[in-house]
Amino acid sequence: MTPEELRAVCLEQNGAWEDFPFPGNPELSTFKVKEKIFALSSLDAAPLRVSLKCEPEIAVRLREAHPAIRAGWHLNKRHWNTVTLDGSLSERTVREMVEDSYDLVVAKLPRAERLLLDRG
Repeated sequence: MTPEELRAVCLEQNGAWEDFPFPGNPELSTFKVKEKIFALSSLDAAPLRVSLKCEPEIAVRLREAHPAIRAGWHLNKRHWNTVTLDGSLSERTVREMVEDSYDLVVAKLPRAERLLLDRG
């Protein structure tokens, strides 16, 4: 998956947008729904990596099954994975992890905000 493909997958989530909120790290893209981050990536880094939210039990299983998936770098390691997009994971797997991260964030939004997203 290329940086452009990763950006597209993140932005195709309903209501998703890209932000660069860290002055000390201006190249770090954050992908948000409302004001909540569901993905982070330095899209110009080599190798390309993305950090994604994940259910804690699933996060552990994914880390055990795939060397390219590790505990979130500089994030809550219980709830975040950092995924190296080195070709060892299928595009479908990465897409599903992005969607799952987005869904976890949306599930925590207030009901009114979730309903507005459903209409969009």
